[in-house]
Amino acid sequence: MKLYDLLQDISYTVVRGGNPEITDLIYDSRKVTAQTVFVALKGSAADGHKFARSAVEKGAAALIISDDLDFEPSADTAVIKTADTRLALALMSRTFFGYPELELHTVAVTGTKGKTTTTAMIAAILDQAGIKTGTIGTLGIVCGNSAHKTDNTTPESYEIQKAMRIMVNEGCGAMIIEASSIGLKYNRLAGMVFDVAVFTNFSHDHIGGVEHKDMEEYLYCKSLLFRQCRHTAANCDDPNWRAVTKDFPSDILTYGFSENAQLRAKNDRLLSEGGYIGVHFDTEGLKQLSPNVSVPGKFNVYNALAAISAVSFFDIPDKAILDGLKIAHVKGRVEPVKVPGNYSLLIDYAHNALSMKNVLTTLRQYHPHRLITLFGAGGNRPKVRRFEMGETSGRLSDLSVITEDNSRFEDVMDIIADIEVGLRKTKGQYVVVPNRKEAIRYCMLHAEDGDIIVLAGKGHEDYQEIKGIKHHMDERELIAEIIREENLE
Repeated sequence: MKLYDLLQDISYTVVRGGNPEITDLIYDSRKVTAQTVFVALKGSAADGHKFARSAVEKGAAALIISDDLDFEPSADTAVIKTADTRLALALMSRTFFGYPELELHTVAVTGTKGKTTTTAMIAAILDQAGIKTGTIGTLGIVCGNSAHKTDNTTPESYEIQKAMRIMVNEGCGAMIIEASSIGLKYNRLAGMVFDVAVFTNFSHDHIGGVEHKDMEEYLYCKSLLFRQCRHTAANCDDPNWRAVTKDFPSDILTYGFSENAQLRAKNDRLLSEGGYIGVHFDTEGLKQLSPNVSVPGKFNVYNALAAISAVSFFDIPDKAILDGLKIAHVKGRVEPVKVPGNYSLLIDYAHNALSMKNVLTTLRQYHPHRLITLFGAGGNRPKVRRFEMGETSGRLSDLSVITEDNSRFEDVMDIIADIEVGLRKTKGQYVVVPNRKEAIRYCMLHAEDGDIIVLAGKGHEDYQEIKGIKHHMDERELIAEIIREENLE
């Protein structure tokens, strides 16, 4: 593609002419090759303009800049100046990949909490409706059976556009993305018009450092999404919903428990039957449904309402909604694993005291026969985290099973000894099984009817880091191996 064709959607001035053929867009100077255009992004940690000289030396055919250069590029390098190179990268990427969002149903989910779970629920519903769906968010870029990890919840604009083109090529009909406030702030979604934008909730988070200077800026960045969508669904039980969606020019579909919501939830109750834990509720207003949701906790009623609201703008059968919500889960977030026996086995990423408290408090609401928590703590991390995790599990679990978790360059038994310091502050029972697979085996072989077992700490991770080496280890695989080895099927 010719350079000026790439620039058709942006405002710019030509510092140095030339219309070279461009084979790729690059914003990391280390990846520059001949016939690529280097876009100099300015971030909190680095300024791409400082690497423009290196990009030219590696053969960049063109530079996209917002500041003046401190050197004179070679005569055969085109130089284009624009006010915002991040905006330019977003718009150029859309052009380069052929506007892939026009070939997909698109939904963007924003909010302080619930983005990942709501995204998973929407994707599950669309999949049940026969629409292959890709997702972009906390767990990376997921399309079919393939997953690609990303550095940010909302990746750089180039990565988003590239992912969507791959989704289209692989037969996807929809894409759901978690729209973070940082992603919106830095124009990673610029230029796109989403079919649906969803607001989940708003609370104190991401303030300070390199994120947002205050709550006002945080809310403002969230609100940017609602300038670039055709339809909007919002949680009207959250007092900030009007402020966040104020720039949306048309009617807003509201959801919640409130009498004023267009999609209302009622009769919610926790479900715990035969190893299945989740939540049930009924809806009225926009739709009359009685869903079972496979993710525990009343707060997931809100996420399910958000998902139902989002897909209501498409032609989705009610059966697909019910089937999707019944099986939807987020990998590594209170993720259920099917096992023989009348107990529940969950995998969760909780790897500090606060996240562990949140998960265990939620599961306590289900009144399990016993709540068993298996966990370890990371090596080369503050010891206080281990004390706190031990104390939290000791207070909230009926039994703690202490094991390994990314020991890194520390001895596993030293880490476990630190966890025990916290446990001994409580009356909680615990056992020590240093090998993680054997610890899981212990939990499964000693499970009793009605138990809830949480494997905490690894979540979506599929490795164990020891002495600087990441060894493959997926807890789902370990569970399957134990079932075979113990003839539990």
